[in-house]
Amino acid sequence: TAPKRIVYVSCSPSTLARDLKILCQDGYKVSSVQAFDMFPQTTHVETVVKLQVPINFLTDQEW
Repeated sequence: TAPKRIVYVSCSPSTLARDLKILCQDGYKVSSVQAFDMFPQTTHVETVVKLQVPINFLTDQEW
């Protein structure tokens, strides 16, 4: 059974975009995004994304 929620932590915006495309095609929806500047004065950014399966995607047994 697939998880109902995913918290995705990424240090690579391009990999994040690639993986979010796949996850969204599989029925997940992004519910929140937060970027963190863990390395000030660099081009690096950490991103945390919360994804959820919409309730209408869940079966009666899963809900």
